[in-house]
Amino acid sequence: MAIASLLANSRLPLEQHHVIVLAFNYTLRKLSLVNRNDPVWEVVARKVIEGVTSGFTNAVAIAEIAYRQLSLTLAPPLG
Repeated sequence: MAIASLLANSRLPLEQHHVIVLAFNYTLRKLSLVNRNDPVWEVVARKVIEGVTSGFTNAVAIAEIAYRQLSLTLAPPLG
């Protein structure tokens, strides 16, 4: 899992790891990402960690922000 390897190498306090994992899993479900080999998982993990390092502490809020940002980035082009 991408999030575990990123957390292992991070300087974030252990107390925040639980919030990050919750937000990560919630964001994956909202994006309908189920393939564990999909490289997008790492992008999602980094976006969630970015939310935590920006000062957010609520897993649902972090996931919602990550989802909104990623759904714009990952959306297929129109036309």
